[in-house]
Amino acid sequence: MSNEKIYQMELTKIYPLLVNKAQRKGRTKAEVDEIIEWLTGYTREKLEELLDKGCRYGEFFQNAPQLNENRKKIKGVICGVRVEEIQEPLMQEIRYLDKLIDELAKGKPMEKILRKG
Repeated sequence: MSNEKIYQMELTKIYPLLVNKAQRKGRTKAEVDEIIEWLTGYTREKLEELLDKGCRYGEFFQNAPQLNENRKKIKGVICGVRVEEIQEPLMQEIRYLDKLIDELAKGKPMEKILRKG
């Protein structure tokens, strides 16, 4: 799938996939929301507002209130690509979230996912 197709996808299509991936592994929607807030600065309320009114996935990241400076500490492979080596800045932001949700689904503790320790 091309980057542009991913950027144009609706957040309302992506968000449930993220939540379902976490919940299948015994994690919660609240944990997914906490990760999104940590990464992007969107509060739960603002996230719900965006889901209600509609938002494209690329815009979600481009308009993020406060991208966390510690996101650059996110390392590893997602979809066969090292996130720290992704050249396209917007795609890198998207893959950071994918990586964090993947870590959540694998049972990693929240303090490690949020790069607190």
